[in-house]
Amino acid sequence: MKLLFQKMSITKQMDPNVTKTKIVREKIWSKLDAVALPDSRFHKNFAEVIPDFIGSDKATDRIVEQPFFQTGSYAFITPDNCLVDLRRRMLEAGKSMVVSTYGIYRGFWLLEPDMVPKGQELFAAWLDGLEHFGRPITLAEIAERGRFDFLVTGASAVSLDGVRFGKGHGFFDMEWGMFTELGIVDDRSPVTAIVHDIQVVEDKLFPSPTDILVDHIATPERFHSIENRGTRPRGIHWDLLEPEQIAQTPPLQELRKLRGLDA
Repeated sequence: MKLLFQKMSITKQMDPNVTKTKIVREKIWSKLDAVALPDSRFHKNFAEVIPDFIGSDKATDRIVEQPFFQTGSYAFITPDNCLVDLRRRMLEAGKSMVVSTYGIYRGFWLLEPDMVPKGQELFAAWLDGLEHFGRPITLAEIAERGRFDFLVTGASAVSLDGVRFGKGHGFFDMEWGMFTELGIVDDRSPVTAIVHDIQVVEDKLFPSPTDILVDHIATPERFHSIENRGTRPRGIHWDLLEPEQIAQTPPLQELRKLRGLDA
């Protein structure tokens, strides 16, 4: 699989921070093996999946206590395994969500509480259940629904100053870019990462131009809010995408049409 920001990866090879990020990611992955729960398809191949982990339910406890969760009713939640319990609890709390499919290959799906029979919330929180009970939703429909109240993502690692990095494919960065183009997220939108405590990096990391900084970090042991978070990027960097990547990502094709880029 080609990385979604393959061109950017090539141009950044001499950036020492990219090398540092790679080292940190691999160091975290070596520790993560002890607490990660294997994926049914990718096992513990952390380059392909952000896994669930021991204690993710406790990390979720910390999120559901927060004001943004209590008052919010509509969110974007990534498809990461460590967010299964959060998706379940959102449904039980009567909250709707948009979830991306793996690799964004089939775009986004909408899952609302009234779509799920009572007692089936856990199944619906898994990706197979999401596609069983939910429905596809286009970018135009997402834009019509308006702003997300909050966003939650998994991560390979996240620093205490909010720099998050995932598997290395740039999916969350791309999703954020599309949503900023629609005007439904911006620098005020609360973004939280759910990770195990061993995935929290105390070293200072410097974000790339496309990295999405988080506002909060939820772990089994604590809830950390970032003060003086840096600004987040806006839009899609079309010049960093290969034609093949656009062809494999239906929402990117839709966004180009909405913007008149394929006219």
